[in-house]
Amino acid sequence: MTTFNTRLIRSAALFVASLTLLACGTDYEFRHLYEDLPFEMAKVQRPDIPVRQVNIEDFGGVGDGVFLNTEAFAEAIDVLSQAGGGRLVVPTGVWLTGPITLKDNIDLHIRPDAVLLFSTDRDLYPIVETVFEGLDTKRCLAPINADGAKNIAITGGGTIDGNGDSWRQVKKSKISPSQWKALLKSGGFTNAKGDLWYPDSTSYRGSVVSDAFNVPQGLTTEEEWNSVKTYLRPVLIGIKNCENVLLEDCLFQNSPCWNIHPLMCKNVIINNITVRNPWYSQNGDGLDVDSCENVLVINSSFDVGDDAICIKSGKDEDGRRRARPCRNLIVDNCIVFHGHGGFVVGSEMSGGVENIKVSNCRFLGTDVGLRFKSCRGRGGVVKNIYIEDIVMMNIPTEPLLFDLHYGGKSAVEAAAEGASPFDVEYVEADETTPQFRDIYIKDVVCSGAARAMYFNGIPEKNIENIVVEDCEIVSTKGADLRYSNGVQLKNVNITQSEGQGYSVANCRNVLIEDCTDASGSESLNVFQHNSTNVKID
Repeated sequence: MTTFNTRLIRSAALFVASLTLLACGTDYEFRHLYEDLPFEMAKVQRPDIPVRQVNIEDFGGVGDGVFLNTEAFAEAIDVLSQAGGGRLVVPTGVWLTGPITLKDNIDLHIRPDAVLLFSTDRDLYPIVETVFEGLDTKRCLAPINADGAKNIAITGGGTIDGNGDSWRQVKKSKISPSQWKALLKSGGFTNAKGDLWYPDSTSYRGSVVSDAFNVPQGLTTEEEWNSVKTYLRPVLIGIKNCENVLLEDCLFQNSPCWNIHPLMCKNVIINNITVRNPWYSQNGDGLDVDSCENVLVINSSFDVGDDAICIKSGKDEDGRRRARPCRNLIVDNCIVFHGHGGFVVGSEMSGGVENIKVSNCRFLGTDVGLRFKSCRGRGGVVKNIYIEDIVMMNIPTEPLLFDLHYGGKSAVEAAAEGASPFDVEYVEADETTPQFRDIYIKDVVCSGAARAMYFNGIPEKNIENIVVEDCEIVSTKGADLRYSNGVQLKNVNITQSEGQGYSVANCRNVLIEDCTDASGSESLNVFQHNSTNVKID
């Protein structure tokens, strides 16, 4: 008997070991993403969710687009949670509901022919403590939310619609005259200039008491916060301090504010999703990965009103105090249509950003392709970013932009203000000085841009050690490098129709090697201003 029990224990141990090897070894489903990865990163696994399942209809749910299913979702999740977790199935229909809070070991499984539609009733969305635009603040509770949960998922291929048009402000310049006329007829308020529409008085009042980055100032009482409630538009998916998160196969659209916001999460897989917002949507970001660790963003598409795939880690003193860098991310095989940036870092990066690989992506009509932005006052270091195999077309500004003078405007709006002066006043560096360094970009093709690249640094801490190689760019203007140190451009071929091929101002240690400009000759058109050790080979 003892021998049998010993063999049984050994067999069980071998079985468990084989399962571990299957998950983490040669049959790991995302193994190809880790091949030749230039930094150490744990293999991100799917959440471990029990196989049991329930149907929302079993809890009195009705998918007719009229019945409010808030209580049905809450009860179903409570029952599943008490049983140890499982899958909550949302079948065919339009399921109107208030906020849904996910708990440990829950998979919200929305089938392909189902739509989860969130109510516009503000009373369903309490004001809660959160982080927005990198600052500790308050916002309305996210339609789908979780805080401190483990093993959660949103799957199934269905649609999640945030009903965001009822929450957002709208700029007159971003819609047609007929749309603007219809908007005014629907009610709401406009500002004094008559060029910005607000859905109600609380939205308008919020704009009056807010800073340039949409965070209200000076509010202390519950009454004061409620007086600006619509302005506190929630993100569609707000997942905070969670571990083992999966978003897969679904369509996320029409969010009141940012679409998907994982905040201070670990082990996140975002696979084969579609993210859509109207192009005119204020703060209509696609995905904001904020102070997270070990994240895969793969096989997904974005068509949004602001930055598409954006990496953040807190803003200014709040971000530095939190000290939660965003690190260990892989972005692969994604496509971005409209957006202020295809892949973006910042501007809230005060906690630091490091160890990111971006590959095999297409940016088709984004305002900027690869966008790195910050400003004095942020602090934080962005480093160890590796980008390769990117195809872009019809970029209104730059396929590659580093901007340490970001002021809250889109790149298109900033470009419309005209060129900035070459020389910038020196300010002593301290903990509030941001830094971009050790960033490697190769194999980029861009057909059609206003300017090939723009490095807009600061004198006290230059953009440093940026390597760009094997790129083909067709643009109106060439490359403009400012306050940068250790930039290497290798085999960068720019076909530009006007201006300098390469402009280098207030830079040090710049290598331009095996590059061409519009002429295609070995003799480059290089303008230099107050720069040292510029080598052209």
